[in-house]
Amino acid sequence: MKSNSQPIKLFVVVAFSCTSLLVSLTPVLAKPTLSSSLSDRNAKTTLAQATSFNLPPLPPGPPPGGRVRGGAKRGEPICPLTKPKLTALVPFTESANSVINVWGQTTLERPSWFFYVPYTKDSPYEVEFVLQDQDSNEISRPPIALPDKPGVIRISLPSTAPALALNKQYRWFFTINCNKQTISPPTFVEGVIVRVELNPTVVKKLQTPELLKQYAIYAENGIWYDAVTILAQLRQKNPKDAALQAEWRHLLDQIHLDDIAAEPIVSKQP
Repeated sequence: MKSNSQPIKLFVVVAFSCTSLLVSLTPVLAKPTLSSSLSDRNAKTTLAQATSFNLPPLPPGPPPGGRVRGGAKRGEPICPLTKPKLTALVPFTESANSVINVWGQTTLERPSWFFYVPYTKDSPYEVEFVLQDQDSNEISRPPIALPDKPGVIRISLPSTAPALALNKQYRWFFTINCNKQTISPPTFVEGVIVRVELNPTVVKKLQTPELLKQYAIYAENGIWYDAVTILAQLRQKNPKDAALQAEWRHLLDQIHLDDIAAEPIVSKQP
């Protein structure tokens, strides 16, 4: 009996040692490589479940109306047909009588807008962005240019422009005139933006330094402009991050702009 127990004891010791070695190696094997950035790891952790954008109800007063895809007020625009068309990256709803309302909320005094632009700077087209107050007074007309290649551009309200007032509707227009020599109408998109104030509980949550968590909080509270700005910035800083790409697709899919999700963001990083 004594002589037979020795091999068994030896086997148990060896098996235990191997198991301990595998356990000790597991964290090392799972550890991200040095080339992985902190934001990459945060993305994969925070975005394990896609964030829901909660569309808020329409603002009080007359419906905002607007146009999310490029078109003209009268007749057909003379700009070349493209697919996708000129598109505003903004939520929109369509009522039973086919009236489209294009609008979104922000908490920022000077927010940013995002547009998919199918035309480039090589085209002799005039491009214009105008922001108006509730009385149709012009607030800002920042200088902008067509991008080097088709893609999503960012337009920010400059520091020289008046800050947006709380709970006021501002109407914006993004216009491309493809032939200023004719009377044909330009192609354009338009909508409404409203600056709102978040409740103290949400403001406290936003004190986190993690941008992805801030993005999720804004999206869940229906603050479109702040949410899309953060996610666009993260995508530009981490262009190969699969989790961020998936979240961008999910966000645009929720507002029925999934055809824009694969288009590049071509504005320079802020």
